[in-house]
Amino acid sequence: MSTVISEQLFKEAKELFPGGVNSPVRAFKAVEGVPLFMKKGAGCQIWDQDGNKYIDFCCSWGPLILGHNNVSVRNAIMEAVDNGTSFGTPTLAENLLGGLILSNHKYIEKIRFVSSGTEATMSAIRMARGFTGRSKIIKFDGCYHGHADSLLVKAGSGLATLGVTTSAGVPEAFAQETIVLPLNDEDAVKTCLQNYKDEIACIIIEPIPANNGLLIQDPQFLYFLRKVCTEQNVLLFFDEVISGFRVGFEGAAGLYDIQPDIITFGKIIGGGLPVGAYAGSKEIMSQISPDGPVYQAGTLSGNPVAMMAGYAALKETLKEGFFESQKERTEYFVNAVVDYAKSKGYNFSIYTVGSIFWLAFSENIDIRKASEIDADSMQYFKRLHKALLERSVYLGPSGFEVGFISEAHTKEYLDIAIQAFKESLDIAFE
Repeated sequence: MSTVISEQLFKEAKELFPGGVNSPVRAFKAVEGVPLFMKKGAGCQIWDQDGNKYIDFCCSWGPLILGHNNVSVRNAIMEAVDNGTSFGTPTLAENLLGGLILSNHKYIEKIRFVSSGTEATMSAIRMARGFTGRSKIIKFDGCYHGHADSLLVKAGSGLATLGVTTSAGVPEAFAQETIVLPLNDEDAVKTCLQNYKDEIACIIIEPIPANNGLLIQDPQFLYFLRKVCTEQNVLLFFDEVISGFRVGFEGAAGLYDIQPDIITFGKIIGGGLPVGAYAGSKEIMSQISPDGPVYQAGTLSGNPVAMMAGYAALKETLKEGFFESQKERTEYFVNAVVDYAKSKGYNFSIYTVGSIFWLAFSENIDIRKASEIDADSMQYFKRLHKALLERSVYLGPSGFEVGFISEAHTKEYLDIAIQAFKESLDIAFE
């Protein structure tokens, strides 16, 4: 496998961008080799600038649920571009995508489009504070909600402590408005709500945490959050940037049948183009300008090209049996790899929900908190990642990140990937 061109491009990129990349995980710091510069994608495959071809389980970190360069999405993009790329005015495309989502998602009544998941979460937190008149928020260790200042925090000591910043450039005063609690800990939530009574605007959580491993929560914990939020007049905020449209059209809200007060979505609603959104009841969303006093705006919000790409993509997911097929093929792949690992006695398991999966170098099948992930186990992922690349399989370059199955991952391709995983696991554990 030659990487000569990628190596040269990365050398040039380091003179242009911090670390040679425009998003940190791309730098391959957690794995071996240099970042691979991709040239094209089709179906479940991608090609790098050196001509190497891979079966891709990164899927642009999730949004490409139909696979790369899907014909319906591409045609929608080209048709939109023929009419222009941006207007800064309302367009029919916004109505089409907004109507499609709202008419098929019973947990939300109004939606606002923005340009990224981070922007959606940041704006929705402002809305929660404006609606409640309270300033503090609760988040959970192991959940990632984008890089807005108030969310780049981690827990201090004890069960209910104010956060401290995890990034330079974030004032401590910002972090002090965020309280970080451990996942799956009802007592911590109760203590926090008691200590900061009438100060908490919202509890924000990834209902299926998928940015620091796949930390599938006990549904009872999520039901508990809904109950205490209702009792304390605190808004329950589901960040479904990853889980939205991956475990069903209605995401985790539909999977668990829980009514959040606010939901955020990510770029899956743009067919892979830069889009985000936040949504909720008519009452809560009425706080947003121009209807209400909470200001949020964006020149590229509701961009017509992204809207039509999303409209085409989400229409495909509404076809009968789509999500059932996604889950079935994901489980087919996961079960084959795990069965092989067990037969060889490897300390390895795969967590999965919907069409999301995560590789864990542990036999613990009940990891629900980030603290339960063995950081030393990532040495196995590093070896596995390299071996998979050499066998034409691409995973995101971090063992803490999840993988994704797209509609284009047919069983024919999955069988090829399964064999590559078997060979690579042998190398990782030798």
